[in-house]
Amino acid sequence: MNRILTLLALFLLLISCQPGKKTSGEFILLPEPQEFSIKGDSDLQAADIDQYYLSDDNPLPVFGKILNGIQATKEKNDANLILSIDQVLDVNPEGYQLNITTKHISITGKDQAGLFYGIKTLEQLIQDAVDQEVPLPICSITDYPLLAYRAIHLDVKHHREKLEYYYGLMDWLGSYKINAIIVEVEDKLAYVRQPKVGSGDAFSIEEWAQLSAYALERNIELSPLVQGLGHASFVLKHEGYHDLRDNPESDWAFNPLDPKTYEVQFDLYLDALEAFPHGKYLHVGGDEVHTTGRNSGQSPLELQLNWLNKVCQFAEENDRIPIFWDDMPLKHAGVYRTLHNASLSQSRVDSIWQANEPKLVEFLDHFPKNCIYMRWNYSAPQAIGNGKAMDWFKQHGFKVMGATAGQTRWVLMPQNQSNMENIRQFALSSIETGSTGLLLTLWDDDSPHFELYKRGITIFAEYTWAGEQREKEKIKSAYRQREFSADAASADLAFIDELEHPVGNYKNTLLKGNQRNYLAGQQNPLEESVIELPDPDQPGAWSEKHADRIELAATMLVSCELVTERIAKMKELLQRNEYTLSVYEQVNKLTAFSFKALLLLDAFDRAKNDQERSVALESLNQHAIGFADIRATLEEVYGVTRVLDKPADYLLDQDHHVHLANQSINFDWQFRAEEFFIDKLNKKLLK
Repeated sequence: MNRILTLLALFLLLISCQPGKKTSGEFILLPEPQEFSIKGDSDLQAADIDQYYLSDDNPLPVFGKILNGIQATKEKNDANLILSIDQVLDVNPEGYQLNITTKHISITGKDQAGLFYGIKTLEQLIQDAVDQEVPLPICSITDYPLLAYRAIHLDVKHHREKLEYYYGLMDWLGSYKINAIIVEVEDKLAYVRQPKVGSGDAFSIEEWAQLSAYALERNIELSPLVQGLGHASFVLKHEGYHDLRDNPESDWAFNPLDPKTYEVQFDLYLDALEAFPHGKYLHVGGDEVHTTGRNSGQSPLELQLNWLNKVCQFAEENDRIPIFWDDMPLKHAGVYRTLHNASLSQSRVDSIWQANEPKLVEFLDHFPKNCIYMRWNYSAPQAIGNGKAMDWFKQHGFKVMGATAGQTRWVLMPQNQSNMENIRQFALSSIETGSTGLLLTLWDDDSPHFELYKRGITIFAEYTWAGEQREKEKIKSAYRQREFSADAASADLAFIDELEHPVGNYKNTLLKGNQRNYLAGQQNPLEESVIELPDPDQPGAWSEKHADRIELAATMLVSCELVTERIAKMKELLQRNEYTLSVYEQVNKLTAFSFKALLLLDAFDRAKNDQERSVALESLNQHAIGFADIRATLEEVYGVTRVLDKPADYLLDQDHHVHLANQSINFDWQFRAEEFFIDKLNKKLLK
């Protein structure tokens, strides 16, 4: 009998400690803690947390808005929130323990960062309690990151947000335990030593430095990326720098043989280091570049490594660790295709490396040892060759770090569930191989609104901090709960994946082919690129020719309508971040315009008589007129946070990679296909 009672007691104890035990509310944290057990409801309402205690020898971490009104007390017994740091706490650096009892909360950090993150977790619990009008749970959390360096990439080369947006972004990133940013500044830094390079809308060194200090208070370290050797158009497009071009006709790459190249680059670096004084890295770029050698007799690989050694020496002399995109040495050696082709077998990868690795080994002594070689892979981190390249660097004593992507060349918004699977794979492999960290690149080439990167960032935060603890759909649900409200977490309100489909198909809907990125340079885009229109003398012919396109448009418009309904429902339920929903709403409306235009053209082409044709034409005319409102509203919404237009004297570069956002100094580039379509419609059918 005693044994039965003992087993029953053990069973009840296990049940009481299970994560997700029933309370009055649903508490969902992001990222998921390593250990999280809930035992019921406390007596604490959010409003009860009014006094905290922290010993005098510890600095106070930054509180967010949720705890902004809490007051300090010198009497520990008076506090309902007790904060402390214990350096021997048995967790990784940046870890913490959080306990909520019936009437008190305690947070113990392994270090200052751990205490800060414990507070961020408490704020999420309070937010859920307020959303659901329930008490805080009695719970115990032990938490720590699995990757030490969890960085996002802030690319501002083609546009920038308003300064206050970046301050809010630091608060937001800190709440999800992102602890670093690589800022690709290009011309958005007002350089002092090379003043011609900075754009008229660039932030000053002081403005960037102040933002950097603000971020550091939230445990976020900002380090600069100043493109070097290649991707140098932001410098070489200007008069006075043309003689530094590797190819006199191209603004793409510096001449690595000219000493003045390094004078300019080092000046840019020095200004960037002053603008980001708290970072430990200097990212020097170095990707996607071939140099001519100018009859020097040096191979492209030798030239690249000579340049790399010089810039890495500069970084070391200025107490920074250089980071270098690793693709070009691997490409010059002939192993690059194994990095991105996931279909290659182990034996095929091994044979390619066996044949070409000697080209790398030949220059082994030329690879600087103080550099971190950043192995970027945005689509196939699971490729055998990708892992082999990382292993090659490690085996030869080099430091290596991975880079995945939350945004590449997608127009309007990220695709592939915010690139979730690739983020997952690279994060988990980085954890498994003992890597120090991972970078989430967020490219500005085609400039979606930054709010639409945020789901991908939270996914990255989840996997890099917690590993794989929950299913993908539960992570997405956690994003909705954290960003909008507990009521918005329901799967029947999910709309982002649904919206990805029409956005992914909209880009060239009104064009003859993959032309959107090339419209700016065409002499007669209406004829060269815009889809042909129905011929009234051949009714039905246009619809027959474009039957597949019309069918797709009808399907995509259904998705747009579903997204419209779900966003409307979410707006009724949300507790915060209505602006994010407004951005998604405008993207949906812009996308739907093109699909509806095709269906209206189909109705015109299939009209059975003059009256039907006249009605169809009037519908087309009203649809075309309505685009002005769609554009104006989108610009109004985007303009809340974004600087839409470049300065009047801004010099566009040669656009070697055909970036949409580099094709006009105003916001016309975003709407050029639709505007050209309407122009053709007015000239051909609505005349």
